[in-house]
Order: sequence, then structure tokens, then C-alpha cells
Amino acid sequence: MAGKIHIGVGGWTFEPWRGVFYPEGLTHKRELEYASRKLTSIEINGTYYSSFKPVSWAKWRDETPDGFVFAMKASRFCTNRRVLADAAESVGRFVGQGLVELRDRLGPINWQFMATKKFDPEDIEAFLKLLPREVGKLPLRHALEVRHPSFRDQRFYDLCRKYNVAIVFAHDKNFPEIDEPTADFTYARLMGTQEKVKTGYKPAELDRWARRTRDWAKRGDAFVYIISGAKVRNPAAAQALIERI
Repeated sequence: MAGKIHIGVGGWTFEPWRGVFYPEGLTHKRELEYASRKLTSIEINGTYYSSFKPVSWAKWRDETPDGFVFAMKASRFCTNRRVLADAAESVGRFVGQGLVELRDRLGPINWQFMATKKFDPEDIEAFLKLLPREVGKLPLRHALEVRHPSFRDQRFYDLCRKYNVAIVFAHDKNFPEIDEPTADFTYARLMGTQEKVKTGYKPAELDRWARRTRDWAKRGDAFVYIISGAKVRNPAAAQALIERI
């Protein structure tokens, strides 16, 4: 395989995980420490709604082991707007809030658009030009999560390829499922876990996702997150996928 594989879930604070994923009696402040030793990555979702001080980013770094990587959702103030080209100030504020403190734990940024946002070639390219290539001499990797069918367009794929930006592969019946190699890494969000299945996905489904993940890794690093669906089962699904890899 050409790239490294990172597999995880969205966030690490979820009350129903206590006693299911997290052992009984584990203090809340040790949940990230525990999760980061069972998974190989976590997508930070809170960054979509709020900003955090550098000390928080440094704390998350220090609580996780070598080789662990964080992805993060960009602030909604960057992407939930009619004209993306006007997002320069918000993009700069998001990137400058303290991401650099993650150091070698710094993974890709997911810029998630609203489901109503349609593909506009000029505006999308203007937004892609705003995305910085580095922060504090650390390289940045960007992925766009689009949720409108108009993005099923070769022009969109070509623009992302031009700027080495990944298109998030979102396995969800409500959104377009796009698997295009537009960057030197893959970002996938799998949203189909079932609560009645202890591992979230049935064995055959996990085998299929494992094969697909290995294929993604042939073209670069692969970041795969078990998101949404039956959230209580997502850590078990991620662990089962890690075992298969």
C-alpha cells in the first residue's frame, strides 16, 4: 500500500458510549486518552460550531499516542455562506486558532457545505484559492464535503484535482456519493451503522469496507470515519474495521 490508513469516529464525548465503548468508571477527562489507543484517528466535530484556544489543541496532542491523527471539521462560518469567495477572514481565523499545536497529530480539514449549496465553478475555485497550504510550516490537507447533486460534475473534479483537494466520500443515501481521486489522500465518512448489529456493520459489509479502504490507500493516505448512523455502535465498527486492515 502506498499510504497510511487512519480509522476512527467523530468526536470522543458521547454519553451512550460510557459503559459500551468506555469502561465503567472511566473519568470523562480520560476519554480521549482511551479512545486514541483503540482507534487511529478522530474527526473533531466541535470545531464546526466553536473555536478553541491553543492550549486545548496542545492538550489533545499530549493525550494521544505517536501515530494518532486528528481530522477536523472547519467552522460553519467558513462554508455556510452564499458567496464562498468572501470567506477569507473566516478561513484565516479558523486555521490560525491553534491547529499548529497538534504538530504531527495534524490531519486533514473537512470543509463541509450545506445541502442547499450548489456547484458554482467560479465561486468554488475562488474558495479553493483561499485554503492555505500550510500553518506554522506544517502542511495542510483539505477535503470538501459536498451535499448537493450538482457537484457530480467533471468540472468540479478537475478543480479539486488542480488544487490537490480531496472530495469527501460520503456513504449516505441523502447525499451524492463521489469517489474521485482528486488529491494525494482519501477522506471517507461512512454513515450506515445499525444499532441491532453489535459491530455496527455486518461482517460482509466490514469486509467490503476493508477492501475499499485498502484500495484507497493505494493512491495515498486514507482517512476513514464511522459517522452518524447508529452512533452508539460507531466505535465498535471502527475497531472491527481496524482489525480487518
